[in-house]
Amino acid sequence: MGLFDDFFGVQSFEDEGEFMPLISIEEEDEKTIQEVYSDILPILALKNTVLFPGIVIPITVGRDKSIKAINKAYDKDRIIGVVSQRDSKIESPGPVDLYQIGTIARIIKLIRMPDGTTTAILQGRKRFRIQNILKEDPYMEGVVSILSYEESSKKLEFEALVASIIDKARQIIELSPNIPSEAIVMLRNISSHSFLLNFIASNLGIKVHQKQKLLEINNLEEKAKLVYQQMDGELQLLELRDQIESKVRTDIEKQQRDYFLSQQLKTIQEELGQNPQEEDIRTLGERAKKKKWSKAVGETFEKELGKLKRMNPQVAEYSIQMNYLDLLLELPWEDFTKDNFDLNLVKKVLDKDHYGLEKVKERILEHLAVLKLKGDMKAPILCLVGPPGVGKTSLGKSIANALRRKFVRMSLGGLHDESEIRGHRKTYIGAMPGRIVQSLKKAGAGNPVFILDEIDKVGKDFRGDPSSALLEVLDPEQNSTFYDNYLELEYDLSKVMFVATANSLSSIQPALLDRMEIIEISGYSTEEKVEIAKRHLIPQQRVEHGLKPSHVKIGVKAIRQTIEEYTRESGVRSLNRRIAGIMRGVAKKVAMDEVSSITVGPEDLKEYLGPSRFSNDVYQKGLVPGVAVGLAWTQVGGDILFIEVSLNKGKGALAMTGSLGEVMKESATTALSYIKAHSEELGIDPELFQQRDIHLHVPQGAIPKDGPSAGITILTALTSAFTGKPLKPYLAMTGEITLRGKVLPVGGIKEKILAAKRAGLKRIILCKENEKHVEEIQASYIEGMEFHYVTEMGEVLKAALDS
Repeated sequence: MGLFDDFFGVQSFEDEGEFMPLISIEEEDEKTIQEVYSDILPILALKNTVLFPGIVIPITVGRDKSIKAINKAYDKDRIIGVVSQRDSKIESPGPVDLYQIGTIARIIKLIRMPDGTTTAILQGRKRFRIQNILKEDPYMEGVVSILSYEESSKKLEFEALVASIIDKARQIIELSPNIPSEAIVMLRNISSHSFLLNFIASNLGIKVHQKQKLLEINNLEEKAKLVYQQMDGELQLLELRDQIESKVRTDIEKQQRDYFLSQQLKTIQEELGQNPQEEDIRTLGERAKKKKWSKAVGETFEKELGKLKRMNPQVAEYSIQMNYLDLLLELPWEDFTKDNFDLNLVKKVLDKDHYGLEKVKERILEHLAVLKLKGDMKAPILCLVGPPGVGKTSLGKSIANALRRKFVRMSLGGLHDESEIRGHRKTYIGAMPGRIVQSLKKAGAGNPVFILDEIDKVGKDFRGDPSSALLEVLDPEQNSTFYDNYLELEYDLSKVMFVATANSLSSIQPALLDRMEIIEISGYSTEEKVEIAKRHLIPQQRVEHGLKPSHVKIGVKAIRQTIEEYTRESGVRSLNRRIAGIMRGVAKKVAMDEVSSITVGPEDLKEYLGPSRFSNDVYQKGLVPGVAVGLAWTQVGGDILFIEVSLNKGKGALAMTGSLGEVMKESATTALSYIKAHSEELGIDPELFQQRDIHLHVPQGAIPKDGPSAGITILTALTSAFTGKPLKPYLAMTGEITLRGKVLPVGGIKEKILAAKRAGLKRIILCKENEKHVEEIQASYIEGMEFHYVTEMGEVLKAALDS
């Protein structure tokens, strides 16, 4: 409620509530009132308002005590004491529930209503303080003392303050649409300062306790300051409300103006024969004539275009239909890029972008060769599987560059909704085609290289199974008729070269896995990482850090030490970050003019990268009996593994420590059973198995270890411990064993052999069937190493133990 809102608009309150404050016409100032009041007065409690001297208010009286007090005063001298309640919710207030300062009022008129209530018109006269309550029944009566105002000692300042209050009131009246402008004239005609302050205080839209505070102030200057402060807050509220209303009004006017202008423009265009909708439809038809597509698609387009012509442009379906026809025109139905059939050039581009990855490159070249000879062939659907950072995704872009095809990448990680693949039916609000169709539209060609990234991380929930939707996309026999729910037409994906990437095959649906050609990409060896750093990473980081080739050179030894001591990964992402760290250090020195050229050697790495983070196990010559060296595969490459066996007096119990998995424990049990069965052939006293406890331990106990490839290593270590014969120096082995003593092949051969090479080992024992995997390793990487291929455990023990 704003200032003067009560004065110019009647409001109704239940019980002793305020209707409206009015101005007393006859007497304005308390000083001019010469009436003599009794010290004992009936007391009337007001619920929701405060009566100020000089103000006339009508109130509705409903409480029994209040009616009796009003009637008593009206019958006697029409004088009554009016005070406000502290809490308006109390129906029968006592002395403690009332403020002590109130206003003596004259009852101008008393009207008894048909419903039993009484309406009294009260005129405030003078302020008083309750000294004592004499009685509470049948109505409240008390002893009162009259209060008077203290005049301001600073007359000039007080006059200026009153003038400011009147000016502030003028601003409030101007901002309040419900208050007539004549109100400001009325305020300026009030000559009494105390009455002016009381009148404004009575009409302020503040709470009862704040009005009571204004009533209780005796000093007129203090009262004026508080009134001015309350008015200032109300003016700020009105200004804010006015700003909001003005902004809303401006926005509505702009919308109306835009609507009227658009209607006028539409009318003018119709008069000139320039209907914009007809123009859009004509443009669609002209684009369709230039489009290469099948007869079925053309017929569908004409049918849907006919529907558009019959639609009212104002309905929502019009824009949906327009978007659908736009999609039909923008899709590359029979638009294909021309492949690059220069196989030597393709090989050169692939080799330039990626070092190694020979299997993938060979498969791409084979496909191109067939395509060149036959002229038409369904694109292969490849799945590159390997650890993070080995270049699976970037290889897809390289393939696109080499073939001169468009490149599209679609991340499937965390995809849950089947509609992301197949699209939504266009009857739904906000329907869109699937991401396959959207990507082809973006590519603008029907035969791009399409990377399906992280296909092993596709989710599944109540919204459907996206991996099942991919079955149609990745099946060469079905994807020529791929059906998108939004498109409602069959789309040919057979020319698209899909390349999926994954870190693991275990989470891929078997039916989906069956549709793809799996190409495993193993982690890079140290030698390969050195070449990648020299050819790609160092030049790239040098450019990114604003350095010239003359500024910095990193030696091969420094690169190798960075790989071995500062990274532990299959790919090269971490290595790239370490090289970036070196480049930042060099850039700082060059920028500060400390040096003009730097050659970074192994001894400088600590300065740029800090202390080394990893250390590799290095083979030590002169192993005691019971210790054998195995080879292990990890996600970050290969590693060597020491198997330790000790015999103690006991009853033949077998203890295994070192965080071994179930498969590895079973290998140890199998190996022990084989030794017991062939103890005489191995020269072992059978009684020892009952007299000795066996403890098998694999160091680095915090790291979990599992897998069957340590089988022959465990058997050799056990045999060495029982026979007391040490293993031949610089020897490592890997292979699975059976209870009959057969040696079976294992995986990760490349990584394991390169780990052995790094550790300084020279002889490797492998299963005969793993020979083909050794042949795939570049000869220069394994130069100086000797390989023993075996099929049975007898051959392993003969090659491993000193005679």
